[in-house]
Amino acid sequence: MAVAEDPEIIKLVKLAIEENLADFVLIGNLEKIKKLMKNENLSGSMEIVDSLDHKSAAEYAVKMVRDGEVEAIMKGMLHTSTFLKAVLDKEKGLNKGKVVSQISVYDKPFGEGLQLLTDCAMAIEPTLEEKKGIIENSVELAIKLGCSFPKVALLSAVEVVNPAIKDTVDAAILSKMCDRGQIRNCIVDGPFALDNAISPEAAIQKKISGEVAGNADVLVVPNLQVGNVLTKSLTLFSKKEVAAAVMGASAPIIMTSRTDSKKNKLLSIALAVYISEQV
Repeated sequence: MAVAEDPEIIKLVKLAIEENLADFVLIGNLEKIKKLMKNENLSGSMEIVDSLDHKSAAEYAVKMVRDGEVEAIMKGMLHTSTFLKAVLDKEKGLNKGKVVSQISVYDKPFGEGLQLLTDCAMAIEPTLEEKKGIIENSVELAIKLGCSFPKVALLSAVEVVNPAIKDTVDAAILSKMCDRGQIRNCIVDGPFALDNAISPEAAIQKKISGEVAGNADVLVVPNLQVGNVLTKSLTLFSKKEVAAAVMGASAPIIMTSRTDSKKNKLLSIALAVYISEQV
């Protein structure tokens, strides 16, 4: 945990330990962390690494992952930009030459099983090649979660290709790339509007055929604005329990928001632990 000197973080760590989800190494201001642990009656042989500087804390957390001392890294009370700069450093970070993207995981609103939504936190305006990487990351995670051949829907405002809407053209190209084996282990289709991607009834009403229509396992948004609003609407409007993962790096990365519920933060930790245990 990079920069752990925060009351809510210590409470979360205590809950995660009580649920036997994970063990933690806390990196940050030693005296503040010890004081907060005492306030929460959190004791034991937990390792604490003293670091007064946020940049150094993030870099040390990354080093621990690279050295094999820990299996995952979690963002604490530091700016996301500082955290990601250390994580994605080309020489000392966890970057392995792939697109790194965020994925939200939740129960399907229609049908059974899990649905993945990406990218909700990192890619601002992804290029066609970056969208390919985002799809591949989500397919990798979906397979790890038990979906052997994920159905991937590329979202836009409309479900027809319109040259005036670049995202619909990208969706058509990515679908054809999958058909030709340039994207593997899944079926990709699009563009879809949200309703006919997830609702079988909506797909029937709009006469959209295909395996993905109305039955998507993975939703790929066109840009960060859409992804961010959609994932927050899941938790705030729909009150869904959502776990978040960051894929594409050499180890699981946990980045939660201060406004996420404790349950959703615990789910994200559990998901990272699960990913780290998969071969």
